Amino acid sequence: MASFVWDYLIFLFPSLLLFLLTLVLRWPRVRCWTGLAVRAAGWRLWVIICLILELPLSKDTQTQEAKSPGTDISSTQTSDGPKLICKPTAMAKHLLRHCGSLAGSRLATWPRGDPHLQTVSSLLCGQRGDTMQFTREHVLMRDGGIVALDWAVETRLGEAVTRHRWEGRQQLGGKALGCFTSTPPVLLLIPQSWGGMTPHLKALCHQAVRQGFHVVVFHPRGTARCPLTTARLTEFGDPADLEQAVAYVHSRHPSSEMVAVSEGSGSGILLSYLGECGSSTYLTAAAAISPVLLGQLWFETAMPPIYRWWALFHRKMQLHRYASSFRGDLDVDRALSCSSLRDFEETLFCSSAQLQQGPSSGSHSPGGLAPSVAWALGERAYPAKDWESYWEKNEPLRDADEVAVPVLCICSSDDPLLPPASTLPLPLFLSNPYFLLVSTDRGGHCGFTLEGREGGSTGSKEVEEGIWSHIAVLEYFRVVADFLKGEERDGASWGGKLEENSQAWQRSRAGNMAPPRRRRPTVMRRPRPRAPEQSCVGAEEGNFTWKRSYTR
Repeated sequence: MASFVWDYLIFLFPSLLLFLLTLVLRWPRVRCWTGLAVRAAGWRLWVIICLILELPLSKDTQTQEAKSPGTDISSTQTSDGPKLICKPTAMAKHLLRHCGSLAGSRLATWPRGDPHLQTVSSLLCGQRGDTMQFTREHVLMRDGGIVALDWAVETRLGEAVTRHRWEGRQQLGGKALGCFTSTPPVLLLIPQSWGGMTPHLKALCHQAVRQGFHVVVFHPRGTARCPLTTARLTEFGDPADLEQAVAYVHSRHPSSEMVAVSEGSGSGILLSYLGECGSSTYLTAAAAISPVLLGQLWFETAMPPIYRWWALFHRKMQLHRYASSFRGDLDVDRALSCSSLRDFEETLFCSSAQLQQGPSSGSHSPGGLAPSVAWALGERAYPAKDWESYWEKNEPLRDADEVAVPVLCICSSDDPLLPPASTLPLPLFLSNPYFLLVSTDRGGHCGFTLEGREGGSTGSKEVEEGIWSHIAVLEYFRVVADFLKGEERDGASWGGKLEENSQAWQRSRAGNMAPPRRRRPTVMRRPRPRAPEQSCVGAEEGNFTWKRSYTR
């Protein structure tokens, strides 16, 4: 009998222990202490994982390390919110007044706000349930290459979510943010340079489609299962394919405004395109999330091993798929054995690395291009002589002075994939009225997760949840479109001056038509003798006008 009682008590012990634990946790003070202990233990475990994987610790992590183990983690993570750094202009003031996401947003703290967790989440973790489908088009380029355009289409699950959110907006008296023109605008998305559709980009597609955009994703040749018909890959800052793709999209939607967003290293071809096309671009505005502004510095800066391995794996898989097509033009085996992004890029596109294969590597255009095609490609038909000359024609900001549309760059100071925030070209943003920089303390690489607080109204939770960079970019396009419309309405008062400036520019262009203009290798324009203001609020505005000169 005694043994039966003991067996019975032992059998009920886990249940009794769970019951007692539930009663104890009902006390607020015990619940608070338990939560702090669990968060502190999780914090210590995450620090150990970062040290093992050789991941740099963020500023918040280093601050918490100096605190006591019982300190609340969220209380040590403070952020002043997004900061707008730009030249003081009328558009900058208009953005600060009407773009609420640039002022009142609060980014997530640890653990959701950890830069590495946000980066991995944006690259690998997607939404539950596939709410987007894509219809692919292949566009033939002038040299015979093919690029892919994926048009976003909502699935039934996505339509149900959109209908639910739209009904909520109607109850609140709102409207779709994307409907700022008579015809739906076109949003062109440019993924990372190694290609592929990340969950971060899919989330932006879904949100843009919900707001009334026509969304199309541009895939360079040889990426994202796009067939490679020529033995030629896209260089980091070569905008030739993007320029033809933009012209094709405009031909399909000639009455729609076009805007573009790049993700991470995809900013290389977007910024190069804006600089080479100047005022003749079909884009109204552009944005770059976690952009690579200084390409050479990005390739030469050491990246954490796990991220470097991940990026190299994708690049090598693309090359390995077409290895037999490239063996006559470059040393494929050497490229596949590279251990850094710089060595891989130099092996692919620099003749100094390709000449080690044989004496004929640099004597003809890659892939046996026809003379007419090589003439159309110009200097890009041949590999660069060395690493320095490669960046003279591929640095994203080499023609920053020629950019003629507003460009918003969103950067985070804890981005683990980019060089330190101290290397940002701040003089460019403080002197060029077309470039605007939004800097945050947290966000990781293409992360920028919001805190997710619930408000009192029905729609406040929708505003506080999600990815802040997506909300800010789409709202930025709406505010810029409204501002440019106002400038066009007010343009009649100084139409004579604009016409005079346009005629003077055309005369100078006609006089210099014969010799082709060599692109300047400068990264940013020289600062004026007068020191620029550090804030765009309260500064004196110059005589700059936002009327664009269309020179197509």
